[in-house]
Amino acid sequence: MGLVGATVAAALAAAGLTGCSGGGAELGRDTAVRLDVSPASGGDALRPDTAIEIAADRGTVENVTVRHKGNPVVGDLSPDRTRWKSRWGLDPGTDYSVTATALGHDGRTRTVTTDFTIAKVRKALEASLEAPYDKETVGVGIPIILRFGQGVGDRRAVERSLEVTSANPVEGAWHWFDDQTVVFRTKQYWPAHTKVSFRAHLSGVRAGKGYWGAKDVRADFRVGDSHISKASAVTHMMYVRSNGRLVRKIPVSMGRGGVEKYTTTNGVHLTMEKDDPVIMDSSTTGCGPGCPGYYRETVYAAVRISNSGEYVHSAPWSVGDQGNSNVSHGCVNASPENARFFYNLSYRGDPVRITGTSRELEPDNGWGYWQEPWQKWVQGSAFKQALSVGPQGSAPVQASPDDVAKAAGEAPAPSAAPSGVPSAAPSAVPTPAPSAIPSAVPSATPSAAPVAPNVSPAQPNRAPVAPGAEPTGRSGPRPAPAGVPTAQGAGPPGH
Repeated sequence: MGLVGATVAAALAAAGLTGCSGGGAELGRDTAVRLDVSPASGGDALRPDTAIEIAADRGTVENVTVRHKGNPVVGDLSPDRTRWKSRWGLDPGTDYSVTATALGHDGRTRTVTTDFTIAKVRKALEASLEAPYDKETVGVGIPIILRFGQGVGDRRAVERSLEVTSANPVEGAWHWFDDQTVVFRTKQYWPAHTKVSFRAHLSGVRAGKGYWGAKDVRADFRVGDSHISKASAVTHMMYVRSNGRLVRKIPVSMGRGGVEKYTTTNGVHLTMEKDDPVIMDSSTTGCGPGCPGYYRETVYAAVRISNSGEYVHSAPWSVGDQGNSNVSHGCVNASPENARFFYNLSYRGDPVRITGTSRELEPDNGWGYWQEPWQKWVQGSAFKQALSVGPQGSAPVQASPDDVAKAAGEAPAPSAAPSGVPSAAPSAVPTPAPSAIPSAVPSATPSAAPVAPNVSPAQPNRAPVAPGAEPTGRSGPRPAPAGVPTAQGAGPPGH
């Protein structure tokens, strides 16, 4: 059994106090410290949302050690150091052993150990991170996008489990687009060269509809150089800046208009992925073989900026129009040299602001999240509030009395709970106040963080199909080489 080391001891050592000593005080004396630990030993398996709570009377909590196999346990110590409570849910199907030590006002210590089991769950909530990937270097506009395999019934419970830590302080907020997608966006762009950590402490969270979180999701990523581009359909130029310095002026040609699908969208786009090459096929927008204007072409150095088929890409066929007229089917055409420069420079999450057209980018078209005004974005949070994020993380949102009452009313009866999961028993230990001295509990057997593949351009022999992407100007690009397989790449068209 792995050890997850307890530890308020390190936090208290600075105050000249000792921890983890044995010896117990005499119980019969009124001056002896009293130490309550919940859950108590024995009994049936407990619900995953059970909290570990410790309270000391006539003394202070000195040390907490939690032994188990699973996610590290983090807790909060009350300002007066008399109460400690685990911050996140516990791992389903796991045995726990908790040892707590308190120091009495008479100078004596008392140690209590309890052993209990968290029940298995019948239905586990599936969750995956679309962006960013673990260890990825990203752009200053990058969102954190978490998707669920089932509908989330209790958005507050799930959102409360989401934690963002930033080396540089930022303001941000979560926004639910539906019951399977929640996105974190900062109020302003991330500061360049910022290290960020994301933790979805989903294990032990009751997500509603019979589903429980059974596995955490995490990623550590780095914001790289600030790459911000501005392109105008009126001047036919795109200006690319890196860390505030202009590094490239690129003549471009945008959507020729006439119909909406051939009009480039206005607004702040984010670079989403890179493909070299990508196959652009009009059949994905309903114009298949035999349709007037049908195309299926191979395009190089393509950087996707929406889900409606818009890319910044190499377009040697429209070089004569770049810088003076708009002839594309909606993409941002650039010369092969300029497109390659932009392709090589780009991270996922770099902002590209486009102006001068009659069509607006929708917030749910790809990563058009910066199109949403900040106050409206914040209203999409289950708590309708922004978060202050910094090196100490984003403090978890505390449940209000109304939330607690509602949760108690919705708690499943024993017969409706997942198999082996009884209703949570009320605790004799009071709920601790938010702590100024959080006690992180490092793990001796940490679970591996999920690792997503690194961002990389597609190999030349694996060209994905981009639905809705425009391919041709006047003479059009060269056709796809024989034998090049196709793959479904970009998202659905229609925006």
